[in-house]
This record gives sequence, C-alpha cells and structure tokens, in this order.
Amino acid sequence: MAGKGGGKETSAQATGSNVHCLSQAMQLSTEYAASKLNVVKPSTGGGDGGESCLAAINAHLANQSYIVGYQPSQADTTVYKAVSGPSIPAEFLHLLRWCRHMSSYGDNIEKFPGRKQTMAELGFQGTGKHPISSNGQNEDDDDDFELFGSDDDEEENTAAEQLKQERIRMYEERKKNKEVTIAKSNIVLDVKPWDDETDMADLECAVRSVATDGLLWGASKLVPLAYGIRKLQISCIVEDDKVGVDFLEEEITKHEDLVQSVDIAAFNKI
Repeated sequence: MAGKGGGKETSAQATGSNVHCLSQAMQLSTEYAASKLNVVKPSTGGGDGGESCLAAINAHLANQSYIVGYQPSQADTTVYKAVSGPSIPAEFLHLLRWCRHMSSYGDNIEKFPGRKQTMAELGFQGTGKHPISSNGQNEDDDDDFELFGSDDDEEENTAAEQLKQERIRMYEERKKNKEVTIAKSNIVLDVKPWDDETDMADLECAVRSVATDGLLWGASKLVPLAYGIRKLQISCIVEDDKVGVDFLEEEITKHEDLVQSVDIAAFNKI
C-alpha cells in the first residue's frame, strides 16, 4: 500500500496511499494475526458441506451484527437469500438471530444500500457439492461456501504467504535502514549567587565550564532577584540519553564559592 509509519510495539501507526490493494492487505493482516494467535479456521471436513458454511457464517456473526459493516447492506441480502429457510440447525444461534432480524425488514431487504455481490465475492466459496438451503439453491452447485475461502487452494495460499514474507522483509529492511532520531531537550536554568557581591561574569564562566558530550550552552542573561542581587538565566540544549538535569545541577553547584543554588526555569522537548 506504499505504507509508512512507526511507533512503539504497542502503539505503532501507519498510513498508505495505494488503496487499490486494501482488500489484499486486509486479507494478509487477518492471516498474519491468525497465525500469531494460533487461530484455527472452521473445519470443513466431516459432515455436510452446507452445514460447514452455516457454521462459518454463524461463527462470523458471533461478534458481528451484519455481514459487512455496522448497518444492513446488499451483502446481508445475498447471504440471507442463500441460507434462510427452515433447515438451519438450532445450534446455529447467531445465524438464527441474524435471520430473524433480517426477516423483520420484509420486502425492504431488497432496498439495502451497497453493491450487489455474489457469495463468492463475499468470501463464501469452496469445492463441495452440497446444498446450503432449500431456498432456491441448486443442490448440484459446486459451492461449499466457506467464510475465509478454501483451505485446499495451495497455490493461492503459497502466493499469499510469499507476498506476506516479502512485505515483512521490506518492513524489516526499512526499519534497519531508518535513521535513528536523537531525542533532545531545551533547558533553561536559574543559577543564583550567594549575594550581590558575587562576580556574575565569573559565575557564568564557571557554569559554561561544565562540558560533556551531548551538552551545548546557549544564550544567557542577568535577571533581577531582590535587594540588588541578580541571578543568571542560561539556556542549553542536551541529548536526553547523555545529559540529565541532575548532572547539570551537580556539576554547577560544585562551584560552591559562587553558586548558591540551581533551579529549572523551563524544560521543553525538541
């Protein structure tokens, strides 16, 4: 999707401009999440293929009010026409609940918004030869509908896996080559002398004599305090991983003949 982004592992964000492959990206992300969570797809083996489809739809509706999105659409119309009927087993509670809700719309079900889609387009496809319902479906139709597609399509699965691995490789390569951002802060210090007889020029020289990797002193000025006493207000830029406030205070107050105390006047991340 021509994506880019970043962040911490628990709050990463990304954007992508190529929306034409959104459906493919969603499929890959679903497969990737399922593999990490050890999610097992609904089994299609053993028993009637139609019941396998109903079980898959029932499982999908366990956490969804509608087939797609948060309001009725033509997707609901298509699936309802395919599966509704008296033959739905009682154990498919979510599917029965959804069917009752759909039936409450009556003829308005044909007026739902959205594009008309086939069951295959909605992802309900398979290779069995079993009926889904008695509601107008051909019993010899080669469709054992399955919510997430057929597990037997090895070529499709292999291509998807290769594409997934390629995307992961590209992401890891970009992550490795990404320029590391150095966190910095702008700190303003208030350095107070002992009394009005303290030489402020000497005091400033003492402060600026504190030097270390990741520390850059900036502008300074004298600010009236009280009774003719002035304090030195001086700014500096520090690399957060190398220089801390405690280090600055400790090093400056070592000049105890000039410096009475050090306070933080401002602290801003750059």
